[in-house]
This record gives sequence, structure tokens and C-alpha cells, in this order.
Amino acid sequence: MGDWRKSTYSDATGGQCVAVASAENVMIRDTANRDGVTLTVTAGAWSAFLAAIR
Repeated sequence: MGDWRKSTYSDATGGQCVAVASAENVMIRDTANRDGVTLTVTAGAWSAFLAAIR
């Protein structure tokens, strides 16, 4: 697994936080619940998502 990176849009109090990591795929998790569900998507799907929200 790659290194987790916290979103620059996450606030300092721990709320509304998202972290992502990349290995073969891109993994996304809620930093407030690190043991919770991790969403895994392909790098292509992640790129398409980012392009759509920009």
C-alpha cells in the first residue's frame, strides 16, 4: 500500500477529512474512521473523477 495523504481541503479539527493512497489502484478513506471502509478505484477512474470535479 502507498502512503496515505490527507486532502488539503480537510479542516484542522478532524472533520470533513479524506485521505488517499496509491499503489496499483487509488484508495480513499475517511481519516476520522481509519479502520472503516476503504474505497478502491482504478487510477483511470480516479483521474476521470478529478477531471470531472475541476
